[in-house]
Amino acid sequence: MAEAKKKTLKVTQIGSPIGRPKGQRATLVGLGLNKMHKTRELEDTPAVRGMIKKVHHLVKFEESG
Repeated sequence: MAEAKKKTLKVTQIGSPIGRPKGQRATLVGLGLNKMHKTRELEDTPAVRGMIKKVHHLVKFEESG
C-alpha cells in the first residue's frame, strides 16, 4: 500500500507581534515563525489550523501538496 501524500500548508508571517498579547506571540513561535516574511511548511492538521485561526491577522497561508 502506498502512503498517501500528506497535505501541507505554507504559512508566512506578514504582521509584527509587537504590542500583541503574549498568547498570540507564543502561537507564532509555536508555528515556527519569529521574523517578518519567514515562511514554514507545516502539516495540515486541526491543531495547526486552530493556531493559524488565532493569528490569522498576522499570517497568510496557502494549501500545497
